[in-house]
Amino acid sequence: MSSGQARMIAQAFLPDRIRDGYWDYWYSRTKLGSDPLYPGVCEALRGTTAPLLDLGCGLGLLAHALRGHGIGLPYRGVDNDAGKIARARLASTRVGLQDAGFDVVDLAREYPAHRGSVTLLDVLQFVPPDAQSRALDAAIAMLVPGAKLVIRTGLADGSGRAHVTRAVDVFSRVLGWMNAGPSRYPDADALRARFEAAGLRYEFTPLYGRTPFNNWRVVATK
Repeated sequence: MSSGQARMIAQAFLPDRIRDGYWDYWYSRTKLGSDPLYPGVCEALRGTTAPLLDLGCGLGLLAHALRGHGIGLPYRGVDNDAGKIARARLASTRVGLQDAGFDVVDLAREYPAHRGSVTLLDVLQFVPPDAQSRALDAAIAMLVPGAKLVIRTGLADGSGRAHVTRAVDVFSRVLGWMNAGPSRYPDADALRARFEAAGLRYEFTPLYGRTPFNNWRVVATK
C-alpha cells in the first residue's frame, strides 16, 4: 500500500493513552506499507460476493484493507488470541467498519460455521501437520460456488528465502507477537493434490515483493 493508505488505516490502532504503547500502530503502518500481502489478497477477492471468514485474523488488518480497496464483502475474523481480537474490535469500532465482526475461536478445537470464501494468511506454518490438514479440509468444506480460499504461506522448497522466513517466524515467537513458533511449511505439490481431489481450480503466485521472505499467494476456487 502507499504510505498514505498505510498511515490512515494504522491510525485506528493508536492508543487511547500513551502508556499503552504504540506497537499496534507502528506494526500496522509498517506491515501495510511494506508487505504485498493485503493488496494481493484484495486482488484475489475482488469480484467475489460470498461472505468472507478470515481464519487467524490477528488484528483484523484485512478487513481494513478490503474496505480501503472498495471491497464490501461481509467479513468475520476469528483468532485464538483474545488480546488481538479485543484490539481488532476497538479499531473496527473507531473507524466504523461495516459488516465486520471479530470473535475469539480456538481453531485447534473447533471451526465456526461458515459458507463462503475463506482466508488463511500466515497461519498454516504455525500449526502441526495434522492440524494443517484439518484446517485445509475445514476451509474447503466451507466454500460455495464462486467462492475462494486464499492462502498466504511460506512453502517448503529448500530455498534461501525459506530459511529466512523460518528464522523470522521463530523470532516472532521469541518476541511474543506470535503465540506459536513455526511447525512445518506446506509442500506445494501436496496442496495441489488436495485441491485437485476437491475439484478446485488453483493458482500459486509469489507474494514476497521486495521482502526477503518465501511468501506465496495460493488461491483455490470452487
